[in-house]
Amino acid sequence: MQKQCFFTQNNIKYIDYKDVDILKKFLNPHGRIMAKKKTGVSSKYQRQLATAVKRARFIGLLPFVSR
Repeated sequence: MQKQCFFTQNNIKYIDYKDVDILKKFLNPHGRIMAKKKTGVSSKYQRQLATAVKRARFIGLLPFVSR
């Protein structure tokens, strides 16, 4: 059974790096980006998600690692 893409379901066209609550859903407890297989996100949005998370980390909205 394949999971539905979260962003397609909720009609989100663009993943914003400032929307930290949504980005946190796709990080594991260590602060790493979860795999596409695990989350069920489509390839297009997985790439956007990775870019958004990296931008948020660089600005300081998300941690690079969490202990």
